[in-house]
Amino acid sequence: MTVKKSAGKKKSPAGQLRIVAGIWRSRRLQIADLPGLRPTSSRIRETLFNWLTPGIHGAHCLDLCAGTGALGIEALSRGAASAIFVERSALAAATLRSNLASLGARQFEVRVEDAQRFLLQPGARKFDIVFLDPPFAADLHDELCRLLDKHDWLVSKAKIYIELDKDQSLPTLPAGWSVVHNKTAGNVRYMLATARARGEIQK
Repeated sequence: MTVKKSAGKKKSPAGQLRIVAGIWRSRRLQIADLPGLRPTSSRIRETLFNWLTPGIHGAHCLDLCAGTGALGIEALSRGAASAIFVERSALAAATLRSNLASLGARQFEVRVEDAQRFLLQPGARKFDIVFLDPPFAADLHDELCRLLDKHDWLVSKAKIYIELDKDQSLPTLPAGWSVVHNKTAGNVRYMLATARARGEIQK
């Protein structure tokens, strides 16, 4: 769930999310009426998916603390094979399902569940790309990264997107992970990490 300040965003009409590119380019979707809930900005999404190209096509994605689902929806629009959205707010999840239905999306699942609880189970499937954007005040980045690694949710060299307040400390990443991009926009820091290659010894 994205709960943050508004700096670093291109503004869409109040209560709407604009898809940046792909088959649903420029489509506008509803945002649940929850205090502080906003999508990752169009500008940041554009930069992020430039980083992920061409690996987004056919990718299996996990959108943790999904909120509006902006990141997972953008991935599906640009050719991802599937996306699982994990969001603990029933209202946000219902709005997300409605938006996906309006797009005619397929190969997705919306789970109304706490992200930590979801990751505590052994990985039932493995993901190529994970979007990690919890509420900034919750300070969950370290723990969610640890659980992704420990419970084997990731393919070899999976990509993990992490978004946080620019004044927060950089997350402590699991052994073997490396940061490949790290930028700021307004009050938001956003970064892309690569998980360790499968077969590397976990320290």
